[in-house]
Amino acid sequence: MILPKILRKDGNEPSRLLLPLLPLRDIVVFPYMVAPLFVGRAKSVNALADAMNHEKSVFLSTQKKSTVDNPGERDINPVGTIGTVLQLLRLPDGTVKALVEGKARGRITGFGREEHFFQVEVELMQETPGDDAETLALSRSVMQGFREYAKLNKSISKDLIANIASISDISKFSDTVAAHFSFKIEDKQKLLESASPTKRLGLLNRLIQMEIEVFQVDQKIKGRVKEQMEKTQKNYYLNEQMRAIKKEMGAEDDPGDELKELEKRMRRKRMSKEAAVKARQEFKKLRLMTPMSAEATVVRNYIEWIIDLPWFNRSKVCNHLDTAEKILNEDHFGLEKPKERILEYLAVQTLVKKLRGPILCLVGPPGVGKTSIAKSVARATGRKFVRLSLGGVRDEAEIRGHRRTYIGAMPGKIIQSLKKVGVSNPVLCLDEVDKMSMDFRGDPSAALLEVLDPEQNFSFNDHYLDLDYDLSEILFITTANTLPDIPLPLQDRMEIIRLPGYTEFEKYNIAKDFLIPKQIGANGMAGKDLQFSQNAVYTVIRHYTREAGVRNLEREISSICRKNAREYLKNKAQKTFRVTEKSIAKFLGPPKYRFGQVEQKDQVGLVTGLAWTQVGGELLNIETLVMPGKGKLTVTGKLGDVMKESAQAALSYARSRSATLSISPDFYHEYDMHIHVPEGAIPKDGPSAGIAMCASIVSAISKRPVYRDIAMTGEITLRGRVLPIGGLKEKILAAHRGGIKKVLIPRENEKDLKDIPNSVSKQVEIVPVEHMDEVLFHSLLPHAIDDGIPEKKDDIPLEIVAAEEMQKKGHQSPTLN
Repeated sequence: MILPKILRKDGNEPSRLLLPLLPLRDIVVFPYMVAPLFVGRAKSVNALADAMNHEKSVFLSTQKKSTVDNPGERDINPVGTIGTVLQLLRLPDGTVKALVEGKARGRITGFGREEHFFQVEVELMQETPGDDAETLALSRSVMQGFREYAKLNKSISKDLIANIASISDISKFSDTVAAHFSFKIEDKQKLLESASPTKRLGLLNRLIQMEIEVFQVDQKIKGRVKEQMEKTQKNYYLNEQMRAIKKEMGAEDDPGDELKELEKRMRRKRMSKEAAVKARQEFKKLRLMTPMSAEATVVRNYIEWIIDLPWFNRSKVCNHLDTAEKILNEDHFGLEKPKERILEYLAVQTLVKKLRGPILCLVGPPGVGKTSIAKSVARATGRKFVRLSLGGVRDEAEIRGHRRTYIGAMPGKIIQSLKKVGVSNPVLCLDEVDKMSMDFRGDPSAALLEVLDPEQNFSFNDHYLDLDYDLSEILFITTANTLPDIPLPLQDRMEIIRLPGYTEFEKYNIAKDFLIPKQIGANGMAGKDLQFSQNAVYTVIRHYTREAGVRNLEREISSICRKNAREYLKNKAQKTFRVTEKSIAKFLGPPKYRFGQVEQKDQVGLVTGLAWTQVGGELLNIETLVMPGKGKLTVTGKLGDVMKESAQAALSYARSRSATLSISPDFYHEYDMHIHVPEGAIPKDGPSAGIAMCASIVSAISKRPVYRDIAMTGEITLRGRVLPIGGLKEKILAAHRGGIKKVLIPRENEKDLKDIPNSVSKQVEIVPVEHMDEVLFHSLLPHAIDDGIPEKKDDIPLEIVAAEEMQKKGHQSPTLN
């Protein structure tokens, strides 16, 4: 190495070098490293010129802060590299491009007095030896790290790796490796300032490992970005291809044309002022977006929803009462209350041109025609019909919709139904409104409060649209099986109409006029001479179905039609098919239910009660058995707490009236009683079986049989009063279906008898009672039996004898106090 301008301390050995200084920014030049430099500052250009005039040597040191344009002595790192200028090229803009090569490490010991450039005194840095074994191990680790880095960084050639591996000088090896990494300037300066090759290799090894990890993470990120970019570019390329193909076929679909068409639709559509303003605002946003972006699709869908809604599209409502009544009677037999309410609405609609649609709730057992009558109402009024099933709905967003911030957001079912039907005044049937439930996503029944409130639904706000929509012209009809399952605030907003069930006569007419023709056509027997006799239909109703509606009846009729279709295919020569009472068993098998088959004889302790269920009324047999014991009362049959308490109240009344009823006062000490309600797998509860239980207990203790063709319902008090009950019509219809001749009901329920069909009230004697003594008078035979032998007339209580005499004379039965 050639040393310029040697300053001698004693005239013999070189101690310091006097060199021009070239301050560097954002680069550290190591020994044995060749680097191109672009020099623009005047002092730096002068320093290079001086170096070219004096043996081409220069001192290269990095600035502490690269942002300083005119660095002073404190802004220069004291440790740098003594280098040689290999090439100098002046550029037209006044700057200089220099190619320099590092030679050795040096440290600044002082600054010269040159004004036009920095001149420094530099002393050579002597390397300190280290442990040979540690140095060798670190050099191998550094070389291994460099090879791993080279595998990741494809810009490092195999020849360079081989050249570096052949370097035997440890100092030159570490500096050469460091020169090929893009470490931070601070880390490179630390490597340059390290005089010990061993420490330098240790620091270099740590920096290389960190650089490898950073490079790997960087490659992963770039890979993901590249994959996404490739997918986007692929979609763009395919879309461009599709456009080119469409253009060749003469069917190019330009996004600009789509926007123009959307704008035309928006201008032609009549909508509310708020909706028009919102649509124009969103359309302005859409114009500024890229057609292929996801946000553009969301905005376009929102605008199309606004345009597609029937803001002012209405069906012409038919107000002809005679026509509407005729249609309702054609479609349904019976159901007088709903028909009457619809006709009242049409009458008021005729007189008052603007009337908000009523909100009706049809409550009744399955199969009685709740949903089908809603369709008939739509046909009778000339409106369009749309049905929305709420069974199993548990998310409030199903009613109100999702906000547009969610991916895949849509309006609620109400708005969707209106878009589907295309008018703003349809008949909207909310089916199974009692089957809704709630969870962490909200309560849909609470969302329906606004929908079904005439004072609020004129400005219904869907979360997706975020616009007020008028629902007041919709004729809402909701259906439910049980009223208690509907929340009370929701019940308060609806007009409740009960559909208790069909009588036999109504079922027969429904089968004759609707079900039989429908099933004949559905089973391929249309045009064939298939006829059902009246007795055959009644046999199916009585012995093969037990329901409030007609669904099972339709299934049985369908089964008969299928079997006749099979017979026709076997023997096509047969032209006539008759379904008679005798042939029913051949088609449907043995009877499933007993009808009109009351007990063969009056029995002790067996009373027929009446129960209400979700599918209509049912007969409920209550049995009491008395056996020697110590007064224990056992109640079985899967009874609820209320029903068990009724049994206790009935027993207490019987004990209190033991003297009047000619019962031993100590019977509850001498006998155990077991009250059982058959069909024990079915849960039963409620107070309405109280009088039936009391009659059964008194019958069992007094051994007086109960009339076999009598049924009863009513709650009993400890003093023997008979309290009113619910579901009277369903219970009386069940008694009529079961062949009961007399039904005892609470006198306070006498007002409900107007709902009983005339055909039923003519065949079933309905007796209102106020007190338990009247119940016993009507239900118990006057004679007690013992092994089948009636007691003597003299043993009959005087009160009962007197009551019988009064009944023979036509007087009302007395209340025994």
